[in-house]
Amino acid sequence: MRVAILDDWFDTLRSLPCFDKLAGHDVTVFNDHVQDTETLARRLAQIEVLVLIRERTEIRAPLLERLPHLRLVSQRSVYPHIDVDACTALGIVVSSDQHAGTPSYAAAELTWALVLAAMRQLPEQVRSLQAGLWQAGVGRSLRGKTLGIYGYGRIGAVVAGYGRAFGMHVVVWSRSESLERARADGLTPARDSAELFSGSDVVSLHLRLVPATRGIVSAGDLARMRLDALLVNTSRAGLIQPGALVTALRGGRPGMAALDVFETEPLRDPTDPLLSMDNVLCTPHIGYVTREEWDVQFSSVFDQVNAYAAGSPTNVVNPDVLKRARGRP
Repeated sequence: MRVAILDDWFDTLRSLPCFDKLAGHDVTVFNDHVQDTETLARRLAQIEVLVLIRERTEIRAPLLERLPHLRLVSQRSVYPHIDVDACTALGIVVSSDQHAGTPSYAAAELTWALVLAAMRQLPEQVRSLQAGLWQAGVGRSLRGKTLGIYGYGRIGAVVAGYGRAFGMHVVVWSRSESLERARADGLTPARDSAELFSGSDVVSLHLRLVPATRGIVSAGDLARMRLDALLVNTSRAGLIQPGALVTALRGGRPGMAALDVFETEPLRDPTDPLLSMDNVLCTPHIGYVTREEWDVQFSSVFDQVNAYAAGSPTNVVNPDVLKRARGRP
């Protein structure tokens, strides 16, 4: 099948073991980022399978309607960037493995790296040395502090384990079934989200962004945080009410934030307030960006391509399409 892979900025996939799974397919890899519909329509005019790297490119009806040969969109994780209804109407299968059974250890590791870097003031200390100075301030230890985990899923549970390993008291707020898992793991559920925000030294967000969770972290939640508390978000920026975090940080509650996700991505505006605040540590959505994590993730994505080619699509998020799929496998 004719396969296109979008947005592989550093040409990484061809160097991973999982790429061998596409042997026998006609594969084109694009290393730049293009959102222009006209350009994408020209590039993908003959493509049958579209492989996406998370949410880097939006795939909407105006583009889909100009791709007459497209039969499958294969990716992993959530898909707010894909017009699934348009795909269904056009007979295009969308396959997306929701990380079944495989926590993103890379995202959990980055979360913990941000916690350590923010609490120990690592960016400031590095800049001080580079400027010919010495120590820039006094950081804070984690041992004995309270870590609040908002969302006890596959990543939140791993981060909670890191907190325990560092001698932190871990409290959790999540859905009822997730709270039961937390209890079974020996963790303490908060009475409610208000207690999580008010009682934690570090709050880490680990919720999926779905309609029910969009804006779930309110200005009131942030105002409950301590003056010296740290908010960490490696999940999705949309979990926080628009504008609430900047206002809260300017007001001093929480005292710090460490962020890997933003409302606008890629974020290339150096004047964005989150990039210019001294109490904010930012990274460019690299939680899942390691060679090891990509090999795990794209092994699944390429398995979906081969399953479709073999006539047995897997992880189909729009099953109604199967009765009228283009070139039914």
